[in-house]
Parts: sequence; structure tokens; C-alpha cells
Amino acid sequence: MGQSGRSRHQKRARAQAQLRNLEAYAAQPHSFVFARGRAGRGVRQLSLDLRRVMEPLTATRLQVRKKNSLKDCVAVAGPLGVTHFLILSKTETNIYFKLMRLPGGPTLTFRINKYTLVRDVVSSLRRHRMHEQQFTHAPLLVLNSFGPHGMHVKLMATMFQNLFPSINVHKVNLNTIKRCLLINYNPDSQELDFRHYSIKVVPVGASRGMKKLLQEKFPNMSRLQDISELLATGAGLSESEAEPDGEHNITELPQAVAGRGNMRAQQSAVRLTEIGPRMTLQLIKIQEGVGEGNVLFHSFVHKTEEELQAILAAKEEKLRLKAQRQDQQARNVQRKREQREAHRKKSLAGIKRSRADGDSDAEDPGAPPEEEGAGQREEEEEDEAEYFRQAVGEEPDEDMFPTAAKRRRPAGHPGKKQQGKQRRLDRGSDRRQLKAKGRAQVAQAKLGPGGATRTHGRGRARPPKRAA
Repeated sequence: MGQSGRSRHQKRARAQAQLRNLEAYAAQPHSFVFARGRAGRGVRQLSLDLRRVMEPLTATRLQVRKKNSLKDCVAVAGPLGVTHFLILSKTETNIYFKLMRLPGGPTLTFRINKYTLVRDVVSSLRRHRMHEQQFTHAPLLVLNSFGPHGMHVKLMATMFQNLFPSINVHKVNLNTIKRCLLINYNPDSQELDFRHYSIKVVPVGASRGMKKLLQEKFPNMSRLQDISELLATGAGLSESEAEPDGEHNITELPQAVAGRGNMRAQQSAVRLTEIGPRMTLQLIKIQEGVGEGNVLFHSFVHKTEEELQAILAAKEEKLRLKAQRQDQQARNVQRKREQREAHRKKSLAGIKRSRADGDSDAEDPGAPPEEEGAGQREEEEEDEAEYFRQAVGEEPDEDMFPTAAKRRRPAGHPGKKQQGKQRRLDRGSDRRQLKAKGRAQVAQAKLGPGGATRTHGRGRARPPKRAA
């Protein structure tokens, strides 16, 4: 039987392919889309629609609570590889949209003059075209009229380009392009039109009946005698199903595209269907950092050269003071480290000197093990000799306890301690004798003339049995 499953080379190739896919996915830009503050129901729904536009390179189920600050979001975005923030907020007068680049900025602040939700755009269309397969790949970004109108316009174009992954026009797979995001800049009003479309490719050069046959939904031919009637006249088809195509949307396909009749090197029409949301934006200001920093551009506030120089001088002074504080702090840390090192060396030198001089405060190492064992044996023999004296009443021989005999007091008048000890021993022996004598008398009284008896009850003596 053949070997089941994948071989070792297949598994290795599969693992390498997965690793390359993960690296490519991590290299693409990712984003967080959320609303801040009391935005209202409409603005929060607009943030959800923007997440739909940014899929799949965004956090679809992101939840930002009221207690979460912008710093918390930035701290979470770093490990996850998030590169952009799209933040919506609302004030009493306007709605604002902020586009932030992480981790160092800049931050672009737009004012939303008009907006339309996805549900409103879809409900206004006669036939909308939107399904889940369109959101498996990032949309194709199209920028229009971003010409040489200033550095702020160029910066806007760069920010929008970095918001989506770059494509190689020579290697791109046309089947991955299902959506299109159009951003048009109007130099007169300085507004941006934000539009989101669905892309559909259909073959051209065929009659309306043939186009209907190529569609997934087959037409109703119950009233026709032959299929030739459908191909010749297009009977049963409405005029609205035949959308006008022209030179503006007809092109030759460089590769085969998913769909019936879309072959390579054949003429096909590219049709766009708006799926929302729709916004009209106006740039307000550009900041250097993430939500803070120097204002690089402002639409309404214009400063003179002297004011800019004063602001720059104040900024430099602030940076100089900050550097001075950091230097002072570094010197303090170094000084404290040197003091701790000197104190440690001084303490070690004192310890070595005390050990060399034999300081009395040093810990007593104790007696050697041999001396301790000898002292213990002497104490044991002394106790045994004392027990012998109490039991026999005589002094033991020197051969029985040699160590105790050496430590015994020389012959002569005993000392006060020895005399007191002997008196206590004598009194103890007298008490023991008296107690033994008293117990013997009590036992004799209990026996009586009739011999030994057994007690029962509460100490009452049972009378002896009579002889038969």
C-alpha cells in the first residue's frame, strides 16, 4: 500500500508557504477604526461602515470603552502591528475625522461636511451588488486631482497611499480586485470626495440575449418557441438590464477574470456600482505627532514669519531645558552609584580587617567536636555514679566510673553545696520510707482477720464466704 498523507517535502513546502504568507501579511498596513466621545448613533454607524471599507486589514470587532485613552490604544497597536488610526468624533457644531500614522505621526484632521451611510446608498440604488467575497481583499485606491497644489496636498496623498497595501501592476491578480476607493480632490473648494465602489467586469460585443445567457441567473423562456428568438431579438428583457457601455469603460483584459466570457485578450467592460459610505471631507490641520505636536499646516490660522520664529525659539528652549534636566539626572544617578560602590568596598575592607585581628564581636566558632563528645561522656558517667550512690548507698569504685572519679572532689570537709545536696537526699529517703510504711499499714487494715478481700462498689469490703 502507498503512503497515506503528505510527504515530508510537501509538509516542508506547505510550512514555508504559510510562513511567507504570514510575513507578507505582517508587512501590510493595518488600521483601527473607532469613534471617540459622545459621537451619537449616526457617527458610530459611520465608523462601522468605514471598517467595512478597510477590511480585511482592520480590526472588525474592535471595542473601545469610554475609560480607554488614546495612549491605551497606541500601546495595544504596537504589538499587533497596527500602523494607522481612523478616529471619528463629534462636537456641538461639526463632525471630525482624524487620520493618524503610528508610531510617530503625522496626524491629519478633517472636517466631515457631508456623509451618507451604506444603508442609505444601497436603498437608493435599483440594483445593488455587494457580497462577502468582495471584502476578502483590500480595495483598489484611486486618487484624482492630487496635483501640485501645495505640500499639504502631497502629504494627504501620501497618507492615503500608505493606508492600503501597494500593488505591482505587472504581477497583480485581477481576481483580487473587487472594490475600488475613489478620493477626488477639488482645488477650488479644497474638499475631498470619498466614494466606495464595487467592480464588475462583463464581456462586450454580444447581444442582450447572449449577455443574459452568460449571467448566473438564467432568463425565463417559457413564452419562446426557440432559443434563437432570445438571441435575435432579446425578447422578454427590459431596457434597464442593458447598461450603456462606451470607450470610457471598455478595455482589453491582460488576463482571464472570473466571470462568464471574460477571457484574456478580449474586450470587456468595467462597471462600478457604489456601495457606500460617502463622505465630503475638508482638511483642517496637520500635526507633527500622534494627536499632538507642532502644527505644520492650518486652513484657518495663518502665522507670520516672526510668530513662527518665536514659536520655534520657545520649542528649542523647552528642548534645551529638558536636555539639561536629563543631564543633571544622569549625573545624580552616577554619583549615587559611585557612593554605593565606595560604601560597599569600605564595608568589605572592615570585615576583612576584623577577621584578621580576631575581633571579640565575631561569632564564636564553638568547641571542637572531640571536646564536645568528651564533655558529654563525662556528664553521663557523673549521672550514673550519682544514681549508684542513691541506690546502693556507697561510693562507686574508681574502676566503674573513671572519668567521674577524676572529677570527684578530693577527700576532706565537703563544701556548702555538697552538704545541702546531701541533706536533700537524706530528707527524700526518709519521706519515701515513711510513705512505704504507711501504705503497708493501710493494706494490713483492709485485710482484717479473715484474710485477703476484694472491694466492690464504693470501696466497701465484701464479707468473706462461710465455710460449708
